[in-house]
Amino acid sequence: MNRLTIALCLVWLPLAGRRDCGLRIADCGFDGPKLEAANPQSAIRNPQLAALTIGRLHYDGGGDWYTGPSKLPNLLAAIRQRTGLAVTARERVVTLSSPELWDVPYLYMTGHGNVHFSDDELQTLRRYLEQGGFLHADDDYGMDKSFRREIARVFPDHPLVEVPLSHPIYHVVYDFPKGIPKIHEHDGLPAQGFGIFLGDRLVVYYSYQSDLGDGWEDPEVHHDPPELHEAALRMGVNLFTYAVSAIP
Repeated sequence: MNRLTIALCLVWLPLAGRRDCGLRIADCGFDGPKLEAANPQSAIRNPQLAALTIGRLHYDGGGDWYTGPSKLPNLLAAIRQRTGLAVTARERVVTLSSPELWDVPYLYMTGHGNVHFSDDELQTLRRYLEQGGFLHADDDYGMDKSFRREIARVFPDHPLVEVPLSHPIYHVVYDFPKGIPKIHEHDGLPAQGFGIFLGDRLVVYYSYQSDLGDGWEDPEVHHDPPELHEAALRMGVNLFTYAVSAIP
């Protein structure tokens, strides 16, 4: 069993045996009233678990995979403060060929330009996702065409579909009854969340026309109003919590 699988199993243990577990932590008996607080505390925690982190994907093709240096530290801080999950202060930069890939349960990729995966990287990414990993692709206005092309090469048998609003990713800690929040306007199109499912498990989440990661950055970077910054962080907390808790 690889390290990623072990980590995911340990995080999943608090959920074991809850066959009536619904779409919200409250349905699982996880301190329901606290979910109404400004910073609800998830009961998904394991003090024996080594610190988790987010892997920022360094991909080829020319896109600026490194954009937004403050976004992931800010998200990790919010996860640590609001869920009790043991997470690091900084993300880890990984490639699809590095051994460190298998140490991160949540893989994040973003940028404004082209994305390209080699044939070997396609196979590795598919294996990573099949074995319990989670990919969040966050279009930072410019990555859409190439990401859709490359993810179709990874999963030619599993197309991107819109994630239903009833899915736990919109309810696991914070409620998003209308789906992913729209942080920046750009083309003025509605924000959408697309995904790839392997059975019942969501393994790829694609935030489109949202600029979610920009909302995680230090407020002075984009001068977003506080309510948008907060909405972006809340959605990020949901995404990470879902990714490491193995909720179907």
